[in-house]
Amino acid sequence: MKKRILGNSGLEISSLGFGCMGLSFPNAPAKDEIIKLLCSAFEHGITFFDTAQAYGDNEELLGEALASLRKEVVIATKFGFKEGKAMLGMDSRPENIRAAAEASLMRLKTDYIDLFYQHRVDPNVPIEDVAGTVKDLIQEGKVKYFGLSEAGVETIRKAHKVQPVAALQSEYSMFYREPEKEIIPILEELGIGFVPFSPLGKGFLTGTINAETEFDKIDGRNMSPRFSKENRETNQALVDLVVSIAKENNATPAQIALAWLLAQKPWIVPIPGTTKLHRLVENIGGANLSLSDDALRRINAALAKIKISGDRYPAQLQEKIGK
Repeated sequence: MKKRILGNSGLEISSLGFGCMGLSFPNAPAKDEIIKLLCSAFEHGITFFDTAQAYGDNEELLGEALASLRKEVVIATKFGFKEGKAMLGMDSRPENIRAAAEASLMRLKTDYIDLFYQHRVDPNVPIEDVAGTVKDLIQEGKVKYFGLSEAGVETIRKAHKVQPVAALQSEYSMFYREPEKEIIPILEELGIGFVPFSPLGKGFLTGTINAETEFDKIDGRNMSPRFSKENRETNQALVDLVVSIAKENNATPAQIALAWLLAQKPWIVPIPGTTKLHRLVENIGGANLSLSDDALRRINAALAKIKISGDRYPAQLQEKIGK
């Protein structure tokens, strides 16, 4: 697999990463199957793995699976919630960042964290204090690079002045293009890499979801206005577009979605997640697919005419994002 560098940081990783959050969901495979899947990802060329303190036993799984490969992979994890639990609210006080780092190092079975993200912007802690604490951890050798997740322009600028931000992780796909307005321009200006999560639109861009799809009762998409039955029916035009382009290129819709995302900027590295080996192989095919300039022009022209219906989060969560 080809490599990419996150902005001006010098951090080189595979052009496609692996988002590990779903490996700790209630319906995830057994532990031995997860470890086999993570090792298969590495064997297929993926060197960038994304986890977080708030993802249950995720860090332990990753630490065990990649222990023998530690020097050959890049591990990103996140801090910023009380006791590492999102339901308890945000806590990016310096003492909590340090405690989170030590706990993550232990769970990951490593003595350094490659990329340490603030999981969400904490309105009660100045971002300068957050960046300064991570800067100290970098100087101590416990962290290599600093990242932000779902941060807005003002926060990115302030943090970057204290400690250069290597990467921003936020949602971005054909299904959610809001970052194109302000986020991508500032990342380009400051030389910061972009790590999009949900690059397949939480599964919508795979072509396997329609208005009649019934989600499991514990599926997080149930709380997303964008995934209401009515909005899925309205947004079907986007899926139809991706499916048609896929047929023209002898590819799958997911591969087209990933290839399109990778074509936007050379410092973008998507992190699709999966619990299935065949989906992993399919995603990697998308990273190796190059769309022609003509295909990209036609896709973008069509996208410009498609209006996506529904917010991605309920109102109470939406207002906390991108500050």
